[in-house]
Amino acid sequence: MSQVIEGQTSQVVQSPQYNELISRIKEAHLLGSTSAILGWDQEVMMPEQGLAHRIDQMAQIAQLHHQKSTDPKIGKLLDFCEANPELNQDPISDTAVNIREIRRDYTRAVCLPEELVIREARITSQAKHEWARARKEDDFSRFEPHLQNVVDLNIEKAKCFGYAETGEPWDALAEGFQAGCTAKYVEGVFVPLREQLVAFLKEIKNAPKAPTNDFNKIKLPVDQQEAFVRDVATQIGFNFDAGRLDSSVHPFCSGTHPGDVRLTTRFHEDNVNDALGSTMHESGHGIYEQGLPAGSAIGTPMGTSVSLSVHESQSRLWENQVGRSNAFWDWCHPKLNDHFGDACNHLTKEQIVGGANIVSPSLVRVEADEATYNLHIMIRFDIERDLMSGKITAKDVSAIWNEKYKTYLGVDVPSDSLGCLQDIHWSMGAIGYFPTYTLGTLYAAQYFDAAKEAIPDLDQQIANGEFANLKTWLNENIHQQGNRYNTQDLCEKVTGKPLSAQPMMDYLEAKIRPLYGI
Repeated sequence: MSQVIEGQTSQVVQSPQYNELISRIKEAHLLGSTSAILGWDQEVMMPEQGLAHRIDQMAQIAQLHHQKSTDPKIGKLLDFCEANPELNQDPISDTAVNIREIRRDYTRAVCLPEELVIREARITSQAKHEWARARKEDDFSRFEPHLQNVVDLNIEKAKCFGYAETGEPWDALAEGFQAGCTAKYVEGVFVPLREQLVAFLKEIKNAPKAPTNDFNKIKLPVDQQEAFVRDVATQIGFNFDAGRLDSSVHPFCSGTHPGDVRLTTRFHEDNVNDALGSTMHESGHGIYEQGLPAGSAIGTPMGTSVSLSVHESQSRLWENQVGRSNAFWDWCHPKLNDHFGDACNHLTKEQIVGGANIVSPSLVRVEADEATYNLHIMIRFDIERDLMSGKITAKDVSAIWNEKYKTYLGVDVPSDSLGCLQDIHWSMGAIGYFPTYTLGTLYAAQYFDAAKEAIPDLDQQIANGEFANLKTWLNENIHQQGNRYNTQDLCEKVTGKPLSAQPMMDYLEAKIRPLYGI
């Protein structure tokens, strides 16, 4: 049976060396968090002519951050702290966890030459800008050389980090997003999941009925949509006194610590459901960030999320298990009238739930339904894995992308802006990130099952618009644990089981089959 993980209450052993270690790590974190704010500003607020100076700013901060993070004094302090049994007698105490994770980060950081770190900051700042322009102009040729620069740089980084003889360059990058994640592990998860999803999609395609898609076509003023999604984000637990919501080309969550968390979303006049899903997704990230240990933990591993997969589990849980549920729309359906007047009156709650869960292979990942979403991720994984191994280059990406979308999803890609230019991740240098979306989706289903076991009337609470108990359960079991447990151990601690795709498939089929009469 799942239960709340008890937090550690033991006193921190007083050690001048440990205190100095933490002080130095916090200094580095201040620079990293400053870079995060500048990155947010570049995506949301910065005028176009600010780019050249912003590149210089990002490069200088990256240089200073790397210098502080790789200071040999940190290595000596780690040696001392690791040799002190009092600091490590409880391996999951805050002190021991900080020492363990600082060592892991330090080991990776010292692998990278300072020159490479500075070059990365310049290349990715320029690439993000060119990606946004290329997407707007539907011109992949504009972005292609910048993508190749990013790939070449990441191949260089992978060589610096190193990887197992039986592994591949992609593994070295994935390690930065989830410890222990390898291409072979991801492939082992993806291949059987793909088979299940493809078989399920075939059933849906031949189903005797289908939900109406009217909810996803209603034209609604953007200012009213913004007020609506802010209302929902507030209700589920995102604290706007410690965060904000803005618009960007690609929705994301950023920030510096639990008191300053930045969300972005995007709006289409004729698809409020996209804005709602994106906002709930990013609010899930934001609730995690706001729920991390604060105070003296800020800037330390114990004040940091455990992995991108767990982070994605939180965003996917709020977006899907909550936001696409019958119970959620029991509460949210009347709010449509509050914000949009009579515009949605012709739709019943059942029609809206059907529209929120309609299965239709599509072009854009962030607008994909739950049954096809993970196929989008698998395509990206295949491509970036081949880019890192040198099997393909950036010039091949558009054609391969289009071919895989036809094979995996049966759709023709009409333009690169709706194809290989739709995601910001590669321009940021975030190769190895995409599989965390699917792993997070699997964790989300398993965590939600555990939450329902711990809160037997959770569906009724959600139907009443009461989200506090779910948020508290997530805070206590996941957010407040910081880096205490690795990703796999945390799953077993919280759910009593290792990660499995079955809870996600069970959840998906139980919801979708009745809507399609299968």
